[in-house]
Amino acid sequence: MMTTVTDLAAAHEELAHVTRKALATAAPEEAVDWDLVVRSGWVGLEAPSSVDGADATFAEVAVVLREWGRAAALGPYPSVTLAVAALVGTGLDRPLSRAIDGHSTPIVVLSAAGDGPSQLELGADGDATLTGSTTFVPDADRADLLLVPARTPDGEIVLVTVDPNATGVSIRTKPVVDATRDLADISLDGVHVTRGQVARWGSDGGTAIDRLRDRAALSIACDSVGLADAMLDATVTYAGVREQFGRKIGSFQAVKHACADMLVQVSVARRLVQAAIDAVVSDDPAAPIAVSKAASFADEAAVSVCGKAVQLHGGIGYTWESGLHVYLKRATLNRSLYGSPAWHRARIAERYRDAEPPNPIANPRRAAATGTPTPSVALGTPAPSAE
Repeated sequence: MMTTVTDLAAAHEELAHVTRKALATAAPEEAVDWDLVVRSGWVGLEAPSSVDGADATFAEVAVVLREWGRAAALGPYPSVTLAVAALVGTGLDRPLSRAIDGHSTPIVVLSAAGDGPSQLELGADGDATLTGSTTFVPDADRADLLLVPARTPDGEIVLVTVDPNATGVSIRTKPVVDATRDLADISLDGVHVTRGQVARWGSDGGTAIDRLRDRAALSIACDSVGLADAMLDATVTYAGVREQFGRKIGSFQAVKHACADMLVQVSVARRLVQAAIDAVVSDDPAAPIAVSKAASFADEAAVSVCGKAVQLHGGIGYTWESGLHVYLKRATLNRSLYGSPAWHRARIAERYRDAEPPNPIANPRRAAATGTPTPSVALGTPAPSAE
C-alpha cells in the first residue's frame, strides 16, 4: 500500500511526541540513558532490515535530532547515527549490527572543523599504516570503534575501522563552550591496519565523504531548530505569566515584536531545514546547496533566538538556575560545526560564479541601477539580422 504524505506527517508527529516524552526522563546535566535510545530503535532507523534496522530514511532520524536539540540532550546519538549512515553500503554488517543493538559506539573521524582525510600507506604484504590527525571530532572519547576516512596512495577514499586503544592512536579532549557535548582531537601515528579493516563504499569514496559531511551539517541544523523552538516556547510562556507594572509583560509592544521576530526566524529555519532533508532523502543533485542554505540560516537563527530568550526573561534569564545559558552555549557551538554560516554562504555563492549575466531587457530597473544600456527595438520594425 502506498504511503501518503499525510501518513508520513502523522508518523513523524507521533515519533516527535514519543521522543520528547522519552528525553524528558533524563535528569538535568546527565546523559540520556543509552539503553533507552537503543530500545526505542532510534539508532537503527536508517539501517536495512537485514541487520535489524527499520529501513527508514534520514527524514525519521531528523525528527529525533530536532527533539534531541529541543531537550539540549547529552549523549552520542547524533554521532552514532552518522556512523550508521557511513557503515551502510560498505559491507561492514557486523559493526553496523553491533551499533544498532547497543553493543558498540562507532564514531566517524570526521572533523567538525573541515580537516581532510588521513593518509593510508600500503605495505608490500598487503597491510598498511594509517597516519593523520583530525580536530574537533564529536564524541570521540566515547567511541569503542573509530571509522576513519583515509586516502590511499592512488587517491581512493576508503573507510578504515580502528580500535581507539590501538598503538599509535591518541585522543585528546578539547574544552568547548558547550557543556552538553564532548569534542576531541585524534592523532594517528603509523597505526597498523590489516586488509580486513579497510572497506569501500559502493559509490565514489570522495562523494560518500561529501555526503557524510553534508549530513553532519544538516544534523546540526536540525539540532539548532530544536534549540530555537524550545526557547521560543519558553519565552512566550514566560511572557504570559510574568507581570510588571500590573500587566503581563507579553502585553508590551516591544516584547510582542521580539517574540514575533523569534517566530519568523524559527519558521524560516524550519522550512529551510525541511527542504534540505527532502533533498537529501531524495538524493537531489541540489542537496548540497539546500544543506548550506539550511545550515547558514538555522545555526545563526538559533543563536539569535536563544539570545533574545535570555534577554526577555530579564534578570532570571542570566542566572545559572534558569538553564537558558545551556541553550545559548549549545547554539553558539552549533554555529561553528561542519562549516560556519559564512562558509556555507560562500558555497552557495559559488553556484553563481559562472552563471550567465542577468538579461537587462528582462530587468530594466536593474539595468538602470547598474548603468547597463538597455537596447530598444522599435515596434513594427524587423528584428536585427544575425548576419
